[in-house]
Amino acid sequence: MQIEMNIKGLMVDPVTNMPIVILRDKEGQKVLPIWVGIFEANAIALQIENISTPRPMTHDLLRNVIQDLKASVQKVVVCDLQDNTFYALIYLALDGTTLAVDARPSDAIALALRTRAPIFVEETVIDNAKTVDFSSEKTDADRLHKWLESLDPDDLGKYKM
Repeated sequence: MQIEMNIKGLMVDPVTNMPIVILRDKEGQKVLPIWVGIFEANAIALQIENISTPRPMTHDLLRNVIQDLKASVQKVVVCDLQDNTFYALIYLALDGTTLAVDARPSDAIALALRTRAPIFVEETVIDNAKTVDFSSEKTDADRLHKWLESLDPDDLGKYKM
């Protein structure tokens, strides 16, 4: 089953200093942190803050190509989690058919923001993410887990590069 999610915010992991996109369902019951690269986090942050760049960024270019081909982004889905790596699909509508395009979740999310497409996560991904140890050291994993549990909703979205 797919659960519609919204971007709750962008944060920096205090253990690894890597950006994290925090997805949350509409009821606020399910949260999914996804570690992303710095460039992808920047692309997401720019769109969240409605900051335009003088020239199109990669995700803007992709949106423009999709629109120029008379296609549209129906939705993006974070569909799988394998070996601590998230996978996503971008669903495109083109000439009455639907195409599913493999993507990194960070790219899919950046494109969804630019096209106002909904973001979904497979429920199995959320369930499996709860059991994944993203850190090689147990103490770092415990520290990160406690930090994620103690997040103040007011702090979300205060992402700085």
